[in-house]
Amino acid sequence: MENGAAQDFFHWLDRYKNVEGGVLPKSWSHERMRLLVRLAGHPERAAPAIHVAGSKGKGSVTSMTAAILDAAGYRTLRFMSPHVDDIRERVMVGPAFLSDEVYAQAGAEVRSLAEKLTDKTTAGHDTFYGNLPDSDPPTYFELLTLFYFCAARHVNADVLTVETGMGGRDDPTNAVNPCVSVITGIELEHTEFLGTTIAEIAGKKAGIIKEGVPAVIAEQPDEAALGVFRAEAARRNAPLYYMPDAIYMEDICTGRDGASFTLRFRTAGYGGPLRLSLAAPGTFHIGNAALAVFAVKTAFPDIPAEAIRRGLSTWSLPARFELLRKLPPVIADGAHTARSTALCAQDFTALYGGVDGTSRVLLFGCALDKDAAAMAGVLVPLFNRIVITAPGSFKASDPAALAGIFEAEAQKQPGTTVVLIPGTEDAITAALHYAESAAAPLLCTGSFYLAAVLRRRFTKNVHFS
Repeated sequence: MENGAAQDFFHWLDRYKNVEGGVLPKSWSHERMRLLVRLAGHPERAAPAIHVAGSKGKGSVTSMTAAILDAAGYRTLRFMSPHVDDIRERVMVGPAFLSDEVYAQAGAEVRSLAEKLTDKTTAGHDTFYGNLPDSDPPTYFELLTLFYFCAARHVNADVLTVETGMGGRDDPTNAVNPCVSVITGIELEHTEFLGTTIAEIAGKKAGIIKEGVPAVIAEQPDEAALGVFRAEAARRNAPLYYMPDAIYMEDICTGRDGASFTLRFRTAGYGGPLRLSLAAPGTFHIGNAALAVFAVKTAFPDIPAEAIRRGLSTWSLPARFELLRKLPPVIADGAHTARSTALCAQDFTALYGGVDGTSRVLLFGCALDKDAAAMAGVLVPLFNRIVITAPGSFKASDPAALAGIFEAEAQKQPGTTVVLIPGTEDAITAALHYAESAAAPLLCTGSFYLAAVLRRRFTKNVHFS
């Protein structure tokens, strides 16, 4: 596929401040995004949207809803971050990248608006653009979000499935007016931006709950989050459906080749039980799948059961407990919070050897803003050999300090060896050597960026990044 227009657009976009890479704008302004979509003629209204926020699992839920809608015949445009192999993964229509024509057309719209917004000499600038904080130019993610909305018009999308970038209330994606709002489990994350308590973070995520729009909420590990969501839904007169009260799963079967389960609805109007299967292994995928099904059926009550089955059975997503090699097994997962790494490690040990009598290798790297100590407490007891490295070069990290945290934890665990190899490629080579020498399974986790580097050793479908 030709991708010249896509490369040109992303190279242009790189000139704007990108929070993912640690470059912060002088101000945060949801008004700036509202201005952008207004000037673009409100492309966010091109199709009904399913809006997904949360701490972990929101990418899986977003892509699962898209897979189900695709199987039902809807032209579905999904928006996700981060990408793993190819930056075009962030905006896809069905299972495909956008055409070069769409990149050219939607990209030209975005570039024109951005350049006008940052050109203070434009006639009538103050009257037309209003008083933005510090006259800041738009950010990378705001313009990428605007591109997504403009692309929705160019592909004539039937449905949008939209993952928030960070938080919810002030996130650029919150320009959408969804037909259902979905919130996954809340953990302490991005505390420098979202708050230092579960309640504060939940308050930011709750911002996607809209007036009168149903809110579907995943099971919450902390009651404080649920209380915030209930209060916001009541304030917004939004029907709230809490997953543990509305649905339940039974007859769960998991293995290395995938998982299956029966989904039953406690809420009237959702139909009879559904027997569903996933090609992806991992019990945590089951909860995400159930949430995705419940969200889709809330937005589209008449969606056929066969479309739900087919969509989930064909679903896959890079670096979500992804098996890259069978012997010895190599698993890549982007988990980067204490709870998500615990769930990942739990499935890893269950599927690839119990906690006793089996050698296991861990390749780990995470960004500076992650709770490394909590993840070390979860992971160290489960692995014999641990290789600590940088999660690529995109995000700031401190592998030496990270190794110190893991070594301190390993002192409580005789027989566990922690090795620091700061260079990511060298660390991958070493971890694979350890796994092959001991015929031991290897888990790579802590960062999507680290998982992406590992995947390149095993996949050949990398386009550009």
